[in-house]
Amino acid sequence: MSQTKYIFVTGGVSSSLGKGIIAASLAKLLQVRGHKVTIQKLDPYINVDPGTLNPYEHGECYVTDDGAETDLDLGHYERFLNVPTSQANNVTTGRIYQSVIQKERRGEFLGKTVQVVPHITNEIKERIQILGNCGEYDIVITEIGGTVGDIESLPYIEAVRQMKWELGDDHSMVIHLTLIPYLSAAGELKTKPTQHSVKTLMESGLKADVLVCRTEHELSDDLRRKLALFCNVKQEAVIQSIDASTIYDVPNLMLEEKLDAVVLRQFNLPVEENVDLTAWNGFLKKHKNPKNTITIGLIGKYVELQDSYKSILEAFIHAGAANEVKVKVESIHSEYLDSSNVADKVKHLDGVLVAPGFGERGIEGKIKAVQYARENKIPFLGICLGMQMAVIEYSRNVLGLKDAISIEQDESAVNPVINLMEEQKDVTDKGGTMRLGAWKCALEKGSNVYDAYQEDEILERHRHRYEYNNEYKKQLEAAGLLTTGTNPKTGLVEIVEVKDHPWFVGVQYHPEYKSTVLKPHPLFVAFVKAALNYSKN
Repeated sequence: MSQTKYIFVTGGVSSSLGKGIIAASLAKLLQVRGHKVTIQKLDPYINVDPGTLNPYEHGECYVTDDGAETDLDLGHYERFLNVPTSQANNVTTGRIYQSVIQKERRGEFLGKTVQVVPHITNEIKERIQILGNCGEYDIVITEIGGTVGDIESLPYIEAVRQMKWELGDDHSMVIHLTLIPYLSAAGELKTKPTQHSVKTLMESGLKADVLVCRTEHELSDDLRRKLALFCNVKQEAVIQSIDASTIYDVPNLMLEEKLDAVVLRQFNLPVEENVDLTAWNGFLKKHKNPKNTITIGLIGKYVELQDSYKSILEAFIHAGAANEVKVKVESIHSEYLDSSNVADKVKHLDGVLVAPGFGERGIEGKIKAVQYARENKIPFLGICLGMQMAVIEYSRNVLGLKDAISIEQDESAVNPVINLMEEQKDVTDKGGTMRLGAWKCALEKGSNVYDAYQEDEILERHRHRYEYNNEYKKQLEAAGLLTTGTNPKTGLVEIVEVKDHPWFVGVQYHPEYKSTVLKPHPLFVAFVKAALNYSKN
């Protein structure tokens, strides 16, 4: 029998309670206790992956080193654990059914009737145990998306029930996250929604071993005793998850509640007294006690939903702490930015970041923001589409190619300074077909990016179809838009910098995906530092 321990995190009462943060916080505590831990997310929607989902639907699409387009919760997992995730860390219902149907088409089921039980549930169990069987991890935490009682989640709950039966309580456990609402009219916290949620879970044959209760107010001992009695858990396993000022407080809050100790005791693993969160708390201290404040403008198309740029916002928190500065991020919708208002929107900023995105909407606003930052020497960082907008802006306003544009926005462009990648020209399916995952980039010494990384070659994650058109490279470089990072194998221009500017960098890749609490991304650290210097002038 596998010695790997499995923890399943389910949710009830309401969505958006923070299963991912609880899973990541528990994983962090187990990690600092010396255990090798990973987290995976099972998503109940039928999309094969989040890659084709609109950011308004599901927030940002996170990308792993091995090129998986995944749920944004994997970003939390990496930021907390400082350990890369992979294809195996995110599974959707669409991928499960796709795999089972492909097996049926190949005849692997020998003509049997293919059913949810056992075929779909077996596929789910296989996906859960891929990480446990690889020999790299002592503990696998599996977060199940959605809310208990949802039709979509039922196959996952059944698969977990089967695994619990197969593995036993000393190798598997269920943590159920619920809401304890506060009724202001009555002045009371109410436990009934949690009781009903646990009952729904039990109707599916699954018992909660631990209750994590999201609450705005402290849980009394009497209330904990009541929850323990009616939900059939030990009183020590009723864990309070009170609202925190920052998600990075949650590991400390879970340590105070002894969540990790409850887990380890059920698994018959030693519970040491000392938990070393020194480095983590060092970051928290700097984050909460900044010496300066700067304002960065985030120019994007999806700014109404903060989760659309989740990794960028978190990277600013990490880089801010590294510089002992509070980074205030001001969201600016590029669709409503033009020549008449760009100065009013941008002139007070200490730095400008033009965000990733797709399509035509809001493009001209991004170009105006780039132009203002370049001409007024405001520190600038362009990411993916943001870098492409920087190339277009420079081509138009410095090189004099007034019709310069990307093929993405105009397929019949006369001056396509951004072109469709050669290997993308015959691609018809949109899902999972972009340049994805980690690719090498060689840096030019003496550049801003080399100063930031202090390395000759870097490995960064990509998600794009369009690229810098090398036919314009000589002209652009002669005019002062320098190539300071290149893919050594393909010659793809990865990084551009403006020659006569204190800090102007555009990158084709997504540096935000690799920023973690204990390893802030060097490019964000350098950008924040440049913005801090600018604010003092």
